[in-house]
Amino acid sequence: MVMSDPYHDWNLPARVARLKDLSYNLWWSWRPEARTLFKEIDRTLWAETYHNPVKLLRKCPPQRIQALLDDQSFLARYDVAVADFDRYMSASNTWFAKNQPEMKGKTIGYFSAEFGVHNSLRIYSGGLGILAGDHCKSASDLGVPLVGVGFMYPQGYVQQKISADGWQQNVYEPADWDNSPVRPVLGPSSGRMLLDIPLGRGAVKVAVWRVQVGRVPLYLMDTNVDGNSPQDREISGRLYGGDRTMR
Repeated sequence: MVMSDPYHDWNLPARVARLKDLSYNLWWSWRPEARTLFKEIDRTLWAETYHNPVKLLRKCPPQRIQALLDDQSFLARYDVAVADFDRYMSASNTWFAKNQPEMKGKTIGYFSAEFGVHNSLRIYSGGLGILAGDHCKSASDLGVPLVGVGFMYPQGYVQQKISADGWQQNVYEPADWDNSPVRPVLGPSSGRMLLDIPLGRGAVKVAVWRVQVGRVPLYLMDTNVDGNSPQDREISGRLYGGDRTMR
């Protein structure tokens, strides 16, 4: 099955094209100057998209993007942010490289049921997820060759709302991956990469998504793919959802 990468579905003017690279790397989430840059594009839309730069850029009116090309103050801050990002991503003299030279070329796997990197990626519920997200950010800053592995939950974690008559309601909202800082991992011929994972008496097909957390790649498994039974497609449906059998 041929699958498109949302990253390639839209373009920005060449002068500010790197905004897309910044938006798809959650490095910006712990860099105040990068967050401010996105906020200044459209403060109202930034709030409405819950600080999601991918969604912000996709929904931003073309005339507003065009106006940024004449805003010398914005362009100056943009250039600084891009230079900072490139310097960060290409650095070779990291703390880990200096203090653990024997680990060169090796990779450390970090597995977690949830990763709380930013609220634009709702695949976490609380403490465990925030801790896992912070581990990824710290590893990135230190240059630790970490690779995160988790699940892509199409319905994320339950959101609690209060009804008009005062009762608590649990609501699961489908994730909008096209407007999120996540990209599908593609295989040969631009097809979606699928893994066959033994489970019980058979196998489950698992698709893979990638989130970039600074220098740290985070791979997320997804069973909601063609070829799986309806039951198997729900394995990664919700974080901490289902009964004992599902868990």
